[in-house]
Amino acid sequence: MIGLAAGIEMADMAWEVKCREEDMKQRALENERHAIDDARRSVDEKAQQLKVLANQSALIAGFSMVVLVESQIPENMNSVVLTFFGLIVAITIALMLVSTLNSTYILVAILRYDCVERSVPFDVFWRRRCEADWKVALRAFSVGVPSFMIVVALVAWVSFWNHQSLYYSASVVTAISLMLTIYWFANTHRKWGDFLLMSEARILTRGMSFAAASKSGSSEGDHSSVDLRDSLQLSSLAIGELSESEMKLKK
Repeated sequence: MIGLAAGIEMADMAWEVKCREEDMKQRALENERHAIDDARRSVDEKAQQLKVLANQSALIAGFSMVVLVESQIPENMNSVVLTFFGLIVAITIALMLVSTLNSTYILVAILRYDCVERSVPFDVFWRRRCEADWKVALRAFSVGVPSFMIVVALVAWVSFWNHQSLYYSASVVTAISLMLTIYWFANTHRKWGDFLLMSEARILTRGMSFAAASKSGSSEGDHSSVDLRDSLQLSSLAIGELSESEMKLKK
């Protein structure tokens, strides 16, 4: 009887060890799937950003090229205005081409990233190889937008040069372009420029917001919210909390 009891106990222990090993294998497999999904999600997120920037930059560069080619230059055009017009158009096209080409090359590079093997984590790959060029592309676009508005203002002077109402018509277009440029620097660029250049900046919309978490009154929730803000250094634009897979990666 003693031997039978010992045998049963040994069998139970072996069964527990086997179940534990299978559970560990299943957890490892699930963690690997989460890591692959997170890598693919990160690649897709950056790819969408690069596509938008490249398309908008190419669009503005195309408009600027059309303005340069299709503009009817009067023979009695002031040489200073004409030179300044050509200079600003060339600068706008150059800035937008830099933004488009940088975004295109980065897009091709990240689409070749192996989300399964992940010999280098995607965040590390992005910071080391892509982030500097991304910032150059974004800054070129940010400068190119007001430069394009100057082109619009100068086109009015070139187009209405021989018209009797030159000063009235061109001044209206120039004033509108100037107001839009001021709005760009005072609101849009000031609000989003630095935020988009932050490598860890993101708008979090999944899960419970920080405000809702603070209302719960639990000290554990308050502590986790403070730690999350400190670790990610998010601006006031970022709300919400990380998903479960992202929390695992942060740990």
